[in-house]
Amino acid sequence: MNDVAIVHERLSEWGGSENCVVQMTEEWPQAPVFVPFAIPGRTFDGTLPHTGNVQWLYRGGGYAHLLPLLPQAFRRLPIPDTDVVVASHHAFANQVVFATDAPVVSYVHTPARWMWDPEKRRGEMGGRAGELALATMSARMRKNDYAAAQKVHTFLANSNEVKERISKWWHREAQVLHPPVNVDYYTPDPAVAREPFVLYAGRLVPYKRPEIAVRAAERAGIDIVIAGEGRALADCQAVAGPHTRFAGRPSDTELLQLYRSCSALLMPGEEDFGIVPVEAQACGAPVVAIDAGGARDIVIPGETGLLVDPEPQEGFVDRFAEALRQLQSIDFDPAVIRMNAERFSQANFREGMAAAVAAA
Repeated sequence: MNDVAIVHERLSEWGGSENCVVQMTEEWPQAPVFVPFAIPGRTFDGTLPHTGNVQWLYRGGGYAHLLPLLPQAFRRLPIPDTDVVVASHHAFANQVVFATDAPVVSYVHTPARWMWDPEKRRGEMGGRAGELALATMSARMRKNDYAAAQKVHTFLANSNEVKERISKWWHREAQVLHPPVNVDYYTPDPAVAREPFVLYAGRLVPYKRPEIAVRAAERAGIDIVIAGEGRALADCQAVAGPHTRFAGRPSDTELLQLYRSCSALLMPGEEDFGIVPVEAQACGAPVVAIDAGGARDIVIPGETGLLVDPEPQEGFVDRFAEALRQLQSIDFDPAVIRMNAERFSQANFREGMAAAVAAA
């Protein structure tokens, strides 16, 4: 068996990229995991990561003050002699190529969009002055980001959208390996009847555009449950009407019940991939999503849901509302929807990672 070391961006919160690392540790249980900083005592399901030389500057919470230091922090990680390094990248992890002579297999959740896409810097870090500061830092960092990408042995992209970004910004080819979803937990239950409401589940943050889901459901006259919390809650409440119910942040059990009982899940914002729609489909629920980003890899129009053209922006809510009305006339097969979701299993992810590492 090859010796493997795993490198991840950080361990400051929990999300889909951290779940990917957990699956990597399942595949290579003896592999050490390296991060530049982590919440003290936090583990990847029992695996305590090795931290870098900026750990002493981090005590939890925000980490914006560490951003300028992170490229060098990755370059100075104490990577041991190993056959392969697996990097879990969405900002700086590829810089580990300068800390090791081993081939690096980079699993890319996305290249840092704030670094390469000016639109992603709008509205961040304190208004116009903050945008200018971030733009200046991005210009300085892109050179190093590109240089690191040229030294990576193998790229794996979590979606076809991310594969295109890797080609556009780094001029490298990538294989697509979708992230792992726990389709063994999220399952249909024939004893649970579908109810006449649609569901938005996930964080209420601006880029996910949850207020679009609320406006579209209200316009279509269809009940909607908003299951989540976040700073966009006020925007959703401002456009909510008699058809909207706010459920707060659900437990795993409550979310499972919502997936099993909703008539459809809504995904109005562009995602790099999108774990939530796969979880919903694993429970047999169709998905109505924006025709952009990772949704194109997940939704098969007319079979497992509907895709809504985001352009032009004017009229997007009306098109989304019309798609919700169309749902009533389509007889989706829950078994077909479930079978589609099984493509994204944890076992398939581990198998794909193992094959890429073996090839490297």
